[in-house]
Amino acid sequence: MSEELVSKVRGSRLAQDISEEECAVLAEITTVRTLPDDEVLIAEGAVDDSLYVMLSGKIGVTKQTAGDEDTTLHVLCAGEFAGQMGFVDGKEHTATLKALGGAEVLVLKREDLESRLETHPNLVYQVMRSVVRSGHEILRRMNNQYVELTNYISKTHGRY
Repeated sequence: MSEELVSKVRGSRLAQDISEEECAVLAEITTVRTLPDDEVLIAEGAVDDSLYVMLSGKIGVTKQTAGDEDTTLHVLCAGEFAGQMGFVDGKEHTATLKALGGAEVLVLKREDLESRLETHPNLVYQVMRSVVRSGHEILRRMNNQYVELTNYISKTHGRY
């Protein structure tokens, strides 16, 4: 395990509430993946048990619409998580994630994290807590966007 990897883990949201020792343990079970421009990280409909943490670059979250056109739903930037729902529930992904101009991500597989449950329960708890926090942030953002869209459509609140 390299000091560079430990440093990347330490700088990520995964390490927000863990000790230096736990950070080193987490670095043992993570890898770094570099994506060139337009490389797909996760394809819509694929099952993937990995959590990705954006280290650098951008990743577009797209959904295929009628006519085989891709609609960008969101752009992930450094610090954000990708694939957290598949990491938690193991179900198919509902969107495609593709590098926009290249990106670097930290990769954590669910089975590798689960393998540390007996020896490092606090580490597993804190990582999952980070995943839940990320999910809450996404839900808040989506709720705000829904309210804004509803206000726009109904022309309420005098802002439109």
